[in-house]
Amino acid sequence: MAGGWAMVPILICSAIAIAIIFERFWTLRRSAVVPPGLATQVREWARGHKLDPAHVQALRENSPLGEILAAALSTRLRSREIMKERVEDTGRHVVHRLERFLNTLGTIALISPLLGLLGTVFGLIRMFFAVMVSGVGDPLKMAGGIGEALVCTAAGLCVAIPAYFFHRYFRGLVADYVVDMEKDTLGLMDELSAHVDTPMRAPRSRGTAETA
Repeated sequence: MAGGWAMVPILICSAIAIAIIFERFWTLRRSAVVPPGLATQVREWARGHKLDPAHVQALRENSPLGEILAAALSTRLRSREIMKERVEDTGRHVVHRLERFLNTLGTIALISPLLGLLGTVFGLIRMFFAVMVSGVGDPLKMAGGIGEALVCTAAGLCVAIPAYFFHRYFRGLVADYVVDMEKDTLGLMDELSAHVDTPMRAPRSRGTAETA
């Protein structure tokens, strides 16, 4: 109440930022995004030819990494270029989901100081109007306007600083996950390409053998 009406949007931004931070902490757990040992297990499936549709579907629903690996497996009988295109398309959708709400968090980090500045300006305007009406002889009215300005400024910064920090943190976390998923996917693609591109030795005809 001491900060005036400008505190209302600041408090709303604060609640939204807290909800996003907790949600992203839960969603971006390493065990949920890049399960340890999953890529090794899938490569063993490829070596053992255990790539039936049930395995691929279960892998697709396992995690974001599993979804990308399943995209590679679904095109394992085609050329590496087609497999790469499918993996890249799937990867873009996966990264978009990993970055969900981060733009909103960045926007909150940007506008919260502006909302605090807006409250500061209105507090100063209120103070100057009080001075115009009653002069400088009533310090209580001046203190009210100054207090409103300072409260809004402090509140806006208290929301913006953590929001900006976690926005950068989650961006970096997603970037690390992307590198890990790319490395695991390239390893699987190399494994699949080795099976597909291995040339079959053509049997020599009997006549050729006799001539030799």
